[in-house]
Amino acid sequence: MRVPVLLCVLLCVSAAPGPVSGAGADKSCTDLRQFYTGKGFTLVEVPQTEISGEHLRMCPQGPTCCTTTMEENLAGLSSRETEGLIREAGRSLQSAFNALHRSFDTYFTELHGRSERSLQEVLSPLGPLYSQNTRLYADLYTDLRQYYRGSALNLDETLTEFWSQLLERTFKISAPTDVTLSDDYLECVAKQQETLRPFGDVPRDMKAKLIRAFVTARSFVQGLIISGEVVRKVSQVHLSPECTKALMKLVYCPHCRGTASLKPCSNYCSNVMKGCLANQADLDPEWQNLIDTMIQVTSSFSTEPSLDVVLSSIPARIYEAVHFLQENLDKFTDKVYQTCGNPGELGTGSPSVHEQRKKSSSLTASEYKPSPTAGLRLEMQVSDLSSKLREMRQYWIQLPVALCSKLAAGGANQEKCWNGVTKARYLPEVMGDGLANQINNPEVELDITKPDMTIRQQIMQLKIMSNRLKNAMEGNDVDFQDASDDISGSGSGMCFGVQCHRNRAFDYSPDATRARGAATFQTRLCGLLLLLPLASLLLQR
Repeated sequence: MRVPVLLCVLLCVSAAPGPVSGAGADKSCTDLRQFYTGKGFTLVEVPQTEISGEHLRMCPQGPTCCTTTMEENLAGLSSRETEGLIREAGRSLQSAFNALHRSFDTYFTELHGRSERSLQEVLSPLGPLYSQNTRLYADLYTDLRQYYRGSALNLDETLTEFWSQLLERTFKISAPTDVTLSDDYLECVAKQQETLRPFGDVPRDMKAKLIRAFVTARSFVQGLIISGEVVRKVSQVHLSPECTKALMKLVYCPHCRGTASLKPCSNYCSNVMKGCLANQADLDPEWQNLIDTMIQVTSSFSTEPSLDVVLSSIPARIYEAVHFLQENLDKFTDKVYQTCGNPGELGTGSPSVHEQRKKSSSLTASEYKPSPTAGLRLEMQVSDLSSKLREMRQYWIQLPVALCSKLAAGGANQEKCWNGVTKARYLPEVMGDGLANQINNPEVELDITKPDMTIRQQIMQLKIMSNRLKNAMEGNDVDFQDASDDISGSGSGMCFGVQCHRNRAFDYSPDATRARGAATFQTRLCGLLLLLPLASLLLQR
């Protein structure tokens, strides 16, 4: 009877979970214990030697040094580490956008400043027509600067008002000292600007070129800022639980099996990362569209009339306009009398102004161009912006490749790599990019009917910004704030560099978003209340 009893005891011992013997000796878990503590975990319940792996839920079952708790801890670690790599890559791209923004902003601000500083040199020959209007000219440059910075100015109205005021002041200065022109009379004079065109074609031509230049420059800066904000927001999106399981299997299951030196097969890593970043890859079409549009915008800066010519020639265009009025002042005055009446005998006008009319000579914008070095700097600026933007075009579909370059085995080791089960070649095909292409992903289980809404919102931001830039190249300033009312705020204000203007057109802060939402609700409510009496009348009929 003793032999069967002994045999039963031996069978029970061999069937019980616990250390697994191999080749007459238990395989040590020393390396894993050292690795595990190095990752910041304690050695509580960590086995000394391999145990059976029936309890494993993410790693292949078999002899292992990992308990269920260790598997969960390492899975969480793999997810946090991957999210850290994604954020690191995102911060690098954000820094690149910030650098482009600083570079262009410095160039544009210096160009604007040089143009303003040249006012005195160019306009001083006008005498009192310059010296008595310095504030008006300075205000024009201030308005242009504020518009570029994001102020809610209507540039068309601003330029029209500038020419109206300049006409009033020029007419008043040209009048003799014994004639008083009332505000109403000067207002009547200003209204003749459209019909009599006292400044010739300069106001219309200058307005079209300035609006196109400033709308394009401002929109380009907005594009850089919005792009960086999209990267920031998308880089903070957390990985799904299904992705976490796949990352554990990819990165740390080899450690649990005692094959820590075994790197994942590159195609295996690609499928895991393409599955984990499927929603992010869906940004690619609109992302590339925006980058391509920004490259077109940079090219437009050097298209005649180039950005530097338009800004540098502002003083010369003003001089040209005032000189045209001086040359035709008598004809213009006669026509004003016919419309506004005769305020009194104007005689020969102010002697100092007439002397200045004789001294001043005609100066056109074509004769006053920036130096060759300015043109060379613009060419370098356009080239630098374009080349750096091209490097960013495929960021979202290249992100899985970049992550796998840090994790996966090199090309020569595809027969001796971790394929998720053992040391062998990875056989499944590599999936395409984007959520829809992951329907048959063997590594990450995804519901392709449930896209990430944060990323969908950012895709819409990219689309709106692309449309804004395309309109800007035509000189059309689309109201970007209205276009983005249905999108959650991106957290980016459009003012930068200097203190913002009080009326900011592009405030994406959460408070501003909530305020807009409340205003929209109140507007709709008021509209509904106004419709109630109308509905009542219709029912009575």
